[in-house]
Amino acid sequence: MIFEEPIGIIELGNEKIDCLIFIINKNSETEILSTSTVRTEGIHNGIVINLIKATNVIRTCISLAEKKAEVTLKKINVILEQPDFLCTKFSKAKRIDGSKIHKDDIDFLLREAKKQVTYNDEKHSIIHIFNHNYVVDGKTFNEEPIGVYAKNLSHEMSFITMPKNNIKNIVQSFIDCDIEVERFISCTFATAANLLNNNDLKSGSILIDLGFEKTCLGLFKNLALVNSITFPIGTNNIIKDISKVCSLSIKESVDISNQIDFSFKNNNKLFDNNSYLKDSYFSDSGFRKISKSLIQNVVKSRIDEILEKINKQVELTGFKKDKEAKLFIVGEGSDLSNLINYCSEFFGSEVIKLEQNNKTKIKQDSKERFTACLGALKIIRDGWETEAIPSKANKNQQKNGFFTRIFGIRS
Repeated sequence: MIFEEPIGIIELGNEKIDCLIFIINKNSETEILSTSTVRTEGIHNGIVINLIKATNVIRTCISLAEKKAEVTLKKINVILEQPDFLCTKFSKAKRIDGSKIHKDDIDFLLREAKKQVTYNDEKHSIIHIFNHNYVVDGKTFNEEPIGVYAKNLSHEMSFITMPKNNIKNIVQSFIDCDIEVERFISCTFATAANLLNNNDLKSGSILIDLGFEKTCLGLFKNLALVNSITFPIGTNNIIKDISKVCSLSIKESVDISNQIDFSFKNNNKLFDNNSYLKDSYFSDSGFRKISKSLIQNVVKSRIDEILEKINKQVELTGFKKDKEAKLFIVGEGSDLSNLINYCSEFFGSEVIKLEQNNKTKIKQDSKERFTACLGALKIIRDGWETEAIPSKANKNQQKNGFFTRIFGIRS
């Protein structure tokens, strides 16, 4: 695939906004022209909370990338994740009565499912549709069973939707920057596309993204995102809990949380011989006795709450950890001391930490990882086998025409 003009990708994170511009050259090779990163303002958990501030930081981030690349973007692809995202699984069936299954039969089931999702929740818009399974006379097919004689056909799908008002606010931020939103991409989907290989995505994977203020969960099977949910709880809640329960400043609580060993056995850096918090951690507060058991119970309670929420979603989806689905963890929370071992013990299955090393070379010297942006690049460049993608906007369509686009069906 060769694009005539540069393609822009932007990720709306809690702490920072990342932008990446790339092209597909005449040799069908990917060239990353530029990247940029700015501190987030006016956006929290993927939601615009201050339109003016959000517009300003988006404009700054895009302008920096455009200046480096010496290009001007007309459209951009937006990566985000929101607690308001909904993932809905549907199974639609049709009688074939001994005839061959045609593409039109599958298209019909997809359209009917889309109609039902739209009818059931008029306040949400679809941003992703994933084709999960096809069941022909009780037998599961991972690929479209075109040309197969059958009595009955059922099609299993998952829909990712986002509140329309959230979409309007984000789109308005970009319109105010004189740029059109090409499409939205789930950050969980983009992260998996970059960090997980096809074998893991086919056989079954559970991706946990433990961040500062939210935890994202994605369950993948047969290259489809089967279930996705975001909890507005992250490592920052551990810090706040320590601060509140122990009457310590946020700075002191951050220092403590950074030193916590999640084996809950080796915490000599934090506690003295009498199992009290060392006086060196009282940088803002006066020294007093705070027991090891109190701090560890506070930390353990919060991390157990996060992991229990994850476990419940995995069980509801019917995934069997280890036997048919590997557990992966990513995000800044994955760097906490011995957290991987603690998670493995909690789930009773090995949890694998994913290293966010860039597989695609970025020309600019940067410490930023651009994990989701690189995953989105792969999705945009190569497409995704199981995703029914949005149809392209008409050239005469106005910028707010995003809301009138319908989902097309990949051939």
